[in-house]
Amino acid sequence: MGYNVAIDGPAGAGKSTIAKLVAKEKGYIYVDTGAMYRGLAIHFLKKGVRAEDKDAVTAACKDAEVTIAYENGVQQVYLNGENVTSMLRTEEVGNMASRTSAIPAVREKLLELQRSLARTQDVIMDGRDIGTNILPNADVKIYLTASVETRAKRRYDELREKGEMCDLESIAHDIRERDARDMTREIAPLKQAEDAVLLDSSDMTVQEVVDTICSYCK
Repeated sequence: MGYNVAIDGPAGAGKSTIAKLVAKEKGYIYVDTGAMYRGLAIHFLKKGVRAEDKDAVTAACKDAEVTIAYENGVQQVYLNGENVTSMLRTEEVGNMASRTSAIPAVREKLLELQRSLARTQDVIMDGRDIGTNILPNADVKIYLTASVETRAKRRYDELREKGEMCDLESIAHDIRERDARDMTREIAPLKQAEDAVLLDSSDMTVQEVVDTICSYCK
């Protein structure tokens, strides 16, 4: 039986960055569920499927296979055998993933892969509903959050570092919209699990967050 750590929280809270560092520190396998949803989102975009067309999204799931591999210790995401890791972090893909992740067929497509990994390996998983839905019996549950302003500034700095033109207010607006969408969706909405530790990283360094989470783990 694997040892499972679940990290949930809103967009831009730093879940992926923190989870990867905790995984490295503790020797766990990091399972980036958001990357898996983004992998499917790339599939929908390639097929020209609109997020609002649930029937088309459901149909498109049938010929999509998203898998995770580790190469030189780095997670790679494959869509139907093609490495799509470099395409995962665009705003277009992120928005498509957010809008389609509530569709039952999308969630079912990825759920069994995620749970089978957790049954056999020591894993740390981050997402929107890991502790409440995907791994309800996780050994450690963290709800990682930060203010909208902090999350927008982090995303803004990240994009500027890549040389991309962006607007701080637009990013903050998108984050608020995504929060509302994630928290009010019918299936597995974003919320803090009753037995999760609330961790607000607004005024914490990355290392402080990592150390705090590691202190709860075996």
